Amino acid sequence: MGVPPLSFEQVTVGDGTPSVVSLEVPGHRAVCVLGDEASGVGSLGRYALALDRPTTGRVLVLGENLAELPRRAALAFRRRVGYLPAGDGLLQNLTLYDNVALPLRFGSDRSEIDIDGRIQVMLTMLRLQHVAKLRPARVNEEERRRAALARALAFDPELVILEQPFDGLTTRAAAQLLELARGGELAVGARRSVFIVGQSLPEVLKARVELRYRLARGRLEPEN
Repeated sequence: MGVPPLSFEQVTVGDGTPSVVSLEVPGHRAVCVLGDEASGVGSLGRYALALDRPTTGRVLVLGENLAELPRRAALAFRRRVGYLPAGDGLLQNLTLYDNVALPLRFGSDRSEIDIDGRIQVMLTMLRLQHVAKLRPARVNEEERRRAALARALAFDPELVILEQPFDGLTTRAAAQLLELARGGELAVGARRSVFIVGQSLPEVLKARVELRYRLARGRLEPEN
């Protein structure tokens, strides 16, 4: 079956009554873990990228424990993972174009011509060409979230981690965002693995997320 794109092994999360999470994200599937703020669900994405470290257990991303890699190797490895933080994480002093370009300019040795070609593909796919030269404050929430997703997909990652990605979006916009994150343009067997964490999931998306879990009262329980 191969190595799962993401696995949590006996990872402790949450305040008050902590939960011990063991979970695998299968290849080419969307997995969602929901919970309130106290549950610690928001920590899972950061643990996966070794931005924070759990007090117990370990997290394997594409078979690697990023927390054990040297800093330079970990930074290079993160190119294989797309990350959309809660909100959008865009830099307010940069245009949407430059926000999307940021990881390519500072995380690769590509020429500016190559970078522009990749960005144009992303802007077209996410329908952002008309606002590419505007700063985040000048566009609406859906466009900001799309730009943040374009940045997360800049390196064409194998795994995408989404933190509360649908907050404030219409159900239509939320469905489109999920489809783009999964790689709607790709064949079913080639689609990206997606790991979603948040407090809620729009009803219309439940059929599109193969595995759903609820983290509460110290336990991780399947919802479907």
